[in-house]
Amino acid sequence: MSKSIREYWPKLLDNILDFQILADTVDTEILSLDGARDQQFADQFVLTSGYEAIKHRERILGIQADPTTERLDFRKKRIINRYSSKPPFTIRYLQDRLDFLVGEEKATVSVDVQDFLLFVEAAIEDAALFKEVERTIKTIKPANLIYNQQTALGDHISLEEHIGFRTLERQARLGITWRLGITLFAVAGPEVIIK
Repeated sequence: MSKSIREYWPKLLDNILDFQILADTVDTEILSLDGARDQQFADQFVLTSGYEAIKHRERILGIQADPTTERLDFRKKRIINRYSSKPPFTIRYLQDRLDFLVGEEKATVSVDVQDFLLFVEAAIEDAALFKEVERTIKTIKPANLIYNQQTALGDHISLEEHIGFRTLERQARLGITWRLGITLFAVAGPEVIIK
């Protein structure tokens, strides 16, 4: 933090009202300048960048961000991913990029060399993150491999079995007493659970 401007002038000026007001104004400007300098320094690095610097980097990289659904830390991670996606690429490098984006051991990469297939198995529930992973894979994968996405979301289904019965009272009788569309064909009784 900068010192006050009053430390640099003679004590004689301390008693003059105009210079006191001038000193307060200059001190406020110097504090504002210090804050702007610190923010400018922080904006030089993606991880410490402010909101405006992130928007500027996204414009440079051609990223259409949605601030309503994407958090700032994800947007920073996406920018770092785009900056670091430079050739030469290997399967190990792709695995490293996916670990960076999704998290350790949440995505696995494998290659079927005989059939020229690239398999990526990932458990991703966030749509923006899924789109970034897909873009990363399409950028890194060689042109001769076919990309095959395999989702690995673990859902559990449980089944319950019950046996029950219900009595039906038939209302339709042949003859003139039953009228089509007016009298019900049958009336169901309450369901009774046996097991």
